[in-house]
Amino acid sequence: MTLHHDDLSVPFRDRIEAGRALARRLHDFARRADAMVLALPRGGIPVGAEIATALELPLLAFVVRKMGVPGHAELAMGAVSSGGKTLINHAIADSLRVPGSEVRLAIARELHELHRRERLYSRGRPMPDLKDKLVILTDDGVATGSSMFLAAQAVRAQGAAYVVVAVPVGPVETIAQLHKFADEVICLAEPELFTAVGQWYEDFHQVTDQEACLILDHLFERTCEPQPA
Repeated sequence: MTLHHDDLSVPFRDRIEAGRALARRLHDFARRADAMVLALPRGGIPVGAEIATALELPLLAFVVRKMGVPGHAELAMGAVSSGGKTLINHAIADSLRVPGSEVRLAIARELHELHRRERLYSRGRPMPDLKDKLVILTDDGVATGSSMFLAAQAVRAQGAAYVVVAVPVGPVETIAQLHKFADEVICLAEPELFTAVGQWYEDFHQVTDQEACLILDHLFERTCEPQPA
């Protein structure tokens, strides 16, 4: 299936094309001193890099880790994110009678992995203070939206003044729900028939840690280059 949205055809060629298309929709935020782009690793980093480059804004990775129910890892009973935000889905945990000790173990396990990934993706730079900032959250798409819901709540809890969620593609219902967590939601395509984010890309290869770190390093080096007098 191919969708046509304004001057854009979906499936996208790759994450780079999707990021550049999003950047055109975000041009009003270009070069704002109070703005930054936070990308959900790993697939969101190539998208975020294109946005940050076009808008001349800093890019950072914002890590979200889901916590699976013991024995049913694919079923999320909560999540943790950069900045220490923890969200527990008590309806799932209680209905499956997950002991509090298991929940605490899951939180500790995912926080350990979250901190490892934060160290990897931060490239030695501290997470900036989000208080009073305009934050653009991005990923290569959303399906259920659970990671993006948590990310939006987390940056809000850290004091962000204005939260924009910008994604290339997502189902209509999820995008509608995201409006409850963000001040503004920009989505290039909202197909009614949606099974997975990857179906809306011609190239949806798995982004490796190495690729993500190369992108982050390259962008950091570019922004640190001395400007001509």
